[in-house]
Amino acid sequence: MKRFVGIGSMILMLALAAAQCGAASESATTQESNQAAETSSQVSVEESAAKGNEEANVAAEAEVSNAVEQEVIENRAEGNEEVVGEPGEIAKPEAAESEAGQEAAANDHSEACADPFEGVSLRFSPDVWNAEGLARFAGSELVDPASGLETNFCKHSVNYGEILSGGPPPDGIPPLDNPNFDPIAQGDEWLADVQPVIALVVGDQARAYPLAILTRHEIANDEIAGLPVAVTFCPLCNAAIVFKREVDGEVLRFGVSGNLRNSDLIMWDNKTLSWWQQFTGEAIVGDLTGTQLEMIPAQLVSWQDFKAAYPNGTVLSNNGRSYGQNPYAGYDSSPRPFLFTDTPDPRLPATERVLGYFSGDTAVAYPLPVIVELGVIEDNIDGQDVVIFYEPGQVSALDQSIIADSKEVGSAGMFRPEVGGQKLTFSYEEGVITDNETGSEWDVFGRAIEGELAGAQLQPILSHTHFWFAWAAFRPDTRVYGS
Repeated sequence: MKRFVGIGSMILMLALAAAQCGAASESATTQESNQAAETSSQVSVEESAAKGNEEANVAAEAEVSNAVEQEVIENRAEGNEEVVGEPGEIAKPEAAESEAGQEAAANDHSEACADPFEGVSLRFSPDVWNAEGLARFAGSELVDPASGLETNFCKHSVNYGEILSGGPPPDGIPPLDNPNFDPIAQGDEWLADVQPVIALVVGDQARAYPLAILTRHEIANDEIAGLPVAVTFCPLCNAAIVFKREVDGEVLRFGVSGNLRNSDLIMWDNKTLSWWQQFTGEAIVGDLTGTQLEMIPAQLVSWQDFKAAYPNGTVLSNNGRSYGQNPYAGYDSSPRPFLFTDTPDPRLPATERVLGYFSGDTAVAYPLPVIVELGVIEDNIDGQDVVIFYEPGQVSALDQSIIADSKEVGSAGMFRPEVGGQKLTFSYEEGVITDNETGSEWDVFGRAIEGELAGAQLQPILSHTHFWFAWAAFRPDTRVYGS
């Protein structure tokens, strides 16, 4: 396979800086080489930005984008689904836009319009967003090149000046379609107990989706207990969210658009070519603009906790590939999130983790350090009692180059504190959660594992652990617990 590295070292560094996600390499040697290039790219681009050479960077970025597109086409022709590129940081782009353009872009346009991009300085390419273009990248089995489909750019709910290319073309970061699963014992062969996984339980089926895999693919189009789901992870926002991928009775297949907004992944569907904001699950561009995907409760926990709770569960297969490395080494300690063009909300450090709750006009963020300190948090949101449980043992997927060696961040879950109509209160002592009414012991999944209430399950409340800068960007009116 012709490798992108042959284009030349300068273009490689800019490609690394532009790309959202890293290649799922076949050897540790390749991983180390990519990370060395990533470090070099960050230094080179930051120095260039400091000298005011943004125009040169943009021109080179365009050259890289063309090269990456050609690489993806050639790889698909050869039957190779491997990602090209590694993550990095580019100079902060300025979206120059007229007042008229801002006003027009903020509104939901009619299907017919003269120029949807009038007055907007675009930082993404709209040219490939038609059936013929997408068939080259995603394959004709997903998008019929003769269908005449194209993204309806006249209909959108966000300002186009907020969207920029992350580097790869559509599906340049390949999602997993109809993924395979392995039993727990097979997962133990490559997963360390502390590694983070998305735990998804539907009916009597429990599945673990390791972030080690999803940092490389970002989307898994799956079906569990008859429910079509998209299990998604945006590394730049530490956003792990599961959606029901069915709209008006039609099952959608989601891909990675290659574009970002507030550093967050923008997805696309293969039926209408609409664009979807991963962080919110809302269609923001195209015919389905304004449509909201249903979020499915899921938790980010350690592999050890998943195994203990669901010994008969299964884990997303690595298919014999090496997924132990983190292409975002040191990212979750950075004060400058990749490709985030706004100023982070100063109330918390940019990449501090928060457990976020959102419903209607109410948004609350619970900083993970506070949850760690207290172990149990009891709160009331809009008249509804809630309880948050903490469990140590999970490490970050975005810290050290080897995920298993990363710093501990722990796990958290939010629940309604009642069983059979009985209100419960909780205590946390020496790492053990118990209720004060019966003395039963509880785990981070909201399950009573010992005592009088053993086997009882608290009702989960939809909440997610994200980086603060991203949560505040999408939920600016959020209340910060404890502040």
